[in-house]
Amino acid sequence: MWKNQTLITEFIIVGFHVSSEIQIFLFVLFLFYAITLVGNGIILGLICLDSHLHIPMYFFLSHLAILDMSYASNNVPKLLVNLLNRGGAISFAPYILQMYLYMALATVECFILVVMSYDRYVAICYPLRYAVIISWRVCITLTTISWAFSFLLTLVHMILILKLPFCGPREVNYFFCEILSLFKLACADTRFNQLVIFIMGVFVLVGPLSLILISYMRILYAILRIQSKEGKKKAFSTCFSHLCVVGLFYGSAIILYMTPKTSHPEEQQKILSLFYSLFNPMLNPLIYSLRNAEVKGALKRLLGKESPS
Repeated sequence: MWKNQTLITEFIIVGFHVSSEIQIFLFVLFLFYAITLVGNGIILGLICLDSHLHIPMYFFLSHLAILDMSYASNNVPKLLVNLLNRGGAISFAPYILQMYLYMALATVECFILVVMSYDRYVAICYPLRYAVIISWRVCITLTTISWAFSFLLTLVHMILILKLPFCGPREVNYFFCEILSLFKLACADTRFNQLVIFIMGVFVLVGPLSLILISYMRILYAILRIQSKEGKKKAFSTCFSHLCVVGLFYGSAIILYMTPKTSHPEEQQKILSLFYSLFNPMLNPLIYSLRNAEVKGALKRLLGKESPS
């Protein structure tokens, strides 16, 4: 039946159902996007410029900073425009591209966080063999696989999306190009697409999270065996920042994509997604810089307040 209808070529991003005054407040709030760019940019710059940070742990952290800047830049600029111009239109091709980048970058971050947990596991449980196990060749291989596999995996969703007909309505009740909101506009059965998303969610979210939890259970066991209180404190401090990022990232993502949608109203889903796509990338550099003495030391050296050792 849909073949006799006119297929739509653009969508209207509805955004938040709020008054004009609150929209202005939200626009100011989203200017924290600048903090995301500056914070992650500083982390990335320090890692590149300071030779003390040229180790695998900060190599993975530099990839996380690149991901956060790319992730936020993919969603926030269009969101800012839509806040000032309610009902912003976007054509089909840019919508699909933004959605693809959003999902691919999020998937890369899932795998990078797993790699970072493995790095901490080896550093704490096998410190004498760390340089052999986590060599630069291993670092480059793990990050290359994470990036390439994530972008290829996301293509599966895009191919399935492109097979769906969209003949109206064209209002997307969301604040950026998101896949679940797009399904509601399709003039066909999307249950298979949603099943694929759930299966991918198990593979991309539940699987990596399980590996991270196993790694940190082993890490906790190793830390408890450390005799020195100072050694325990340093080990806990090193891992705490990573656990904060993991909890924020996976917690919000699993609620969004792995729980029944009927239990979360649309406006609540928007708030969760807002935290997932905007505040997470902003908090990551703050968490790492506040909890990591080496990063703060590198910043002091760069500013000339501490002579290099």
